[in-house]
Amino acid sequence: MAGDPADDVTAAGFTLPAVPAWFRFATGRAVHVGAVEPGGRFFDLGPLDPHALLQQGGLMAEDLAVRIAAAAEMAPPARVLPPLPHPGKILCLAKNYVAHAREFGTEAPSEPIFFAKLPDTLIGHGDEVVIPHWLETRVDHEAELALILGFADPERRGRKDLDEAEAPSCVAGYTPLNDVTARKLQGQDREHKYPWLRSKSIDTFCPFGPFVVPADAIDAGDLAVTMRVNGEVRQQARTGAMVFSIAQALAAMSRVTTLRPGDLVAMGTPEGVSAVHDGDTMEVEVEKLGVLRNPVRKAAPR
Repeated sequence: MAGDPADDVTAAGFTLPAVPAWFRFATGRAVHVGAVEPGGRFFDLGPLDPHALLQQGGLMAEDLAVRIAAAAEMAPPARVLPPLPHPGKILCLAKNYVAHAREFGTEAPSEPIFFAKLPDTLIGHGDEVVIPHWLETRVDHEAELALILGFADPERRGRKDLDEAEAPSCVAGYTPLNDVTARKLQGQDREHKYPWLRSKSIDTFCPFGPFVVPADAIDAGDLAVTMRVNGEVRQQARTGAMVFSIAQALAAMSRVTTLRPGDLVAMGTPEGVSAVHDGDTMEVEVEKLGVLRNPVRKAAPR
């Protein structure tokens, strides 16, 4: 049983979301889904598979409230895991803020541009972002709002060719994400007309979490997105300034690839990206969703 909520929040080191949210944590050899309320009460929902729940259309606000009411209260976890253990896809919007496009000498695109990151980039809140020993050039932070897709899909057909009106119904939750990027490597690949894959997909270069807020519990259309490095604000904007909305982005993506429950979508980063180094601490805060915090470490040569 948790003690005083305020003491628990302080001890846990979490910045809590504004509404009830869910997360994953390890207990013994098992992995459970947990929930947290804004006042600082944590609950153990049991050994659930979030992918299966998202496939059923679960983990929305009403479903989460029912599960919390039936759950045992718990102490705040010492560590949380990435909210999704194995997203089917990790899709990311590029140049989705005008000022960010201009800081690299380009203009915002006329249609959504997106790219993929590989699954081994995924880490959770508190985990280290590891810069490889061989990478001697600039590595940047990128604070973003991320979508976790989920909808009832009993026949496992996913969603294809969505129109903008129906696209938001595919979103089950929101969470902070850091699209860490090997910036110089990305520039070199652009010069050679190579894809961006390696600059975006180095292991540990996609922290996300710690909590997932149900999509029907808040309006994500105008949330503050902030990046702090060692406590200093580096990026700050609102999702209302995005070039393409969630609906427009998902509709465009669904013309190319089938969207499925458990997919992860990053909505792009605002201006102010800058380099991080060994020993730095990055914090992505998205209004009402909480704070994602990750230290940076440069790997020693093998």
